[in-house]
Amino acid sequence: MRTHKCGELNTQQLDQTVSICGWVHRRRDHGGVIFIDLRDRAGLVQVVVDPDVADVFATAESVRSEYVLQITGLVRHRPEGTVNANMHSGAIEILAKNIVVLNESETPPFPVESDIEVNEELRLRYRYIDLRRTVMQEKMKVRRDVTRVLRNFLDDNEFFEIETPYLTKATPEGARDYIVPSRTHENSFFALPQSPQLYKQMLMVAGMDRYYQVVRCFRDEDLRADRQPEFTQLDIETSFMDENEIMHIMEEMIRQLFIKVIGVNLGDKFPRISHQEAVSRYGVDRPDLRIPLELVDIAEDMKDVDFKVFSAPANDPKGRVVAMRVPGAGELSRKDIDALTKYVSIYGARGLAYIKVNDLAAGVDGLQSPIVKFAPAEVWDSVLAKTGAQNGDLIFFGADKASIVNEAMGALRVKLGHDLNLLEGDWKPVWVIDFPMFDWDEKSNRFNAIHHPFTAPSCSVEELVANPGAALSRAYDLVLNGTEVGGGSIRINRTAMQQTVFEILGIGEDEAREKFGFLLDALKYGAPPHGGLAFGLDRLVMLMTGSTSIRDVIAFPKTQSAACPLVSAPAVVTDEQLKELGIRLIKPAGKEKN
Repeated sequence: MRTHKCGELNTQQLDQTVSICGWVHRRRDHGGVIFIDLRDRAGLVQVVVDPDVADVFATAESVRSEYVLQITGLVRHRPEGTVNANMHSGAIEILAKNIVVLNESETPPFPVESDIEVNEELRLRYRYIDLRRTVMQEKMKVRRDVTRVLRNFLDDNEFFEIETPYLTKATPEGARDYIVPSRTHENSFFALPQSPQLYKQMLMVAGMDRYYQVVRCFRDEDLRADRQPEFTQLDIETSFMDENEIMHIMEEMIRQLFIKVIGVNLGDKFPRISHQEAVSRYGVDRPDLRIPLELVDIAEDMKDVDFKVFSAPANDPKGRVVAMRVPGAGELSRKDIDALTKYVSIYGARGLAYIKVNDLAAGVDGLQSPIVKFAPAEVWDSVLAKTGAQNGDLIFFGADKASIVNEAMGALRVKLGHDLNLLEGDWKPVWVIDFPMFDWDEKSNRFNAIHHPFTAPSCSVEELVANPGAALSRAYDLVLNGTEVGGGSIRINRTAMQQTVFEILGIGEDEAREKFGFLLDALKYGAPPHGGLAFGLDRLVMLMTGSTSIRDVIAFPKTQSAACPLVSAPAVVTDEQLKELGIRLIKPAGKEKN
């Protein structure tokens, strides 16, 4: 039906007769001559319809935006002064010889190309129209390019692409499973995989050596800007490689990805930082290293002050007191600081103390803050020295339980970094390593796995049993601009260690056998040392396209409530289907029938 794509045409086709197909992007009637901008995935081209060809002109008069046309015509130079340097086809136009209307279109619910802000749910309900927008087509192209480059790299490095099942068994991965009833196995259920974790470990036991898969995963959890109930990840597993070797080859893959797709050089070697150092300096385990602000511990300075807000957490083993210097922020108004105080309250902070450094040479008299009077001069001299304060700086303080301080001050650090344009550089990758194996859940009085129960510790079985709270894991996360884009670990490959981890997590022998018997059996039959990781493909593309949500880089995403407005899913099913599956619906207490 077509000889060329609209956006591909240029001066190389001058004086040629071509056929193109696409959507009417814009139609303009200029004094008897009609101009049609025709659009397809490759871009736009301008078509001129002369009234001398009456039937073609009459057809052009009838078309409207988003009509689908086939146009045959002669490629010629645009008149002098009308060349559009911003378009690939901007130096030429097509003189129409024939127009066929392949389909009409009603007026779209929103303009395809416009600066008008459109409600996201409306965009998702008519996603097929939203995807016609140039910005969305460009994002889909980047996604295609990302997947292609990653596959090519892994293929070149002798990885096998192997598919794993979608209908599998529920395993603890940190979120709720999506459950699928089985018709052929009465009262039994499949689960959609939160990841192919155990299958890829089985592949290593099977001797596949290097595996990868671009795979859909499913997690029934509350959503955020970077979360979806179904998402895509690049899943990777290797045998006979330690964490340094895995990080090295994955680092090279990501480096090549950014160079080839968006022309960005991420540098020769990504820095590495321990989990403890990341939390201590930045408040989070996924630090944005573009932001030069850091948290400085000042608990030792505050233990003996009369100000209980500081001294109480300073003397509490589970408390933390920090200062964060913000260069040149002394000009922030009280209104600005009040807004920041309200912001950190979202993260549990009960206030936000501050000091403005007006004149460093004047000592305490050069400091402006309601809290200065609560501590002697030597305390503030120590704080100023530790933070490296200069005239015109603003110092913020956090004092509370360590978890609250880390979360609130970590979030404040990121907000100030962006609001005050403090970012240094465009891209800052970092590996975060040496994660704790477990964290203690005080509510349930038990340990939880920081990553997952198949992550190997960096100690022996005996050391793990003796002090599980102090054990470090052989895990590693790749963080880019404050977003975790990939995470993985060396896996447990010996039965005794796996059973020990299960026991520490409160998974008894019977439960372990019921849920993970196949894994425990596999580890008995020569399971090689192995490890891997998974990259969030949606998150990578989101960052590379400058998007603020992964919904903007997924063709058909769900809303914040995990619904699909396009097809109205989830939806009720018939009584006959439920009966065949042996399912009877029970109305939850306190809820009306839907």
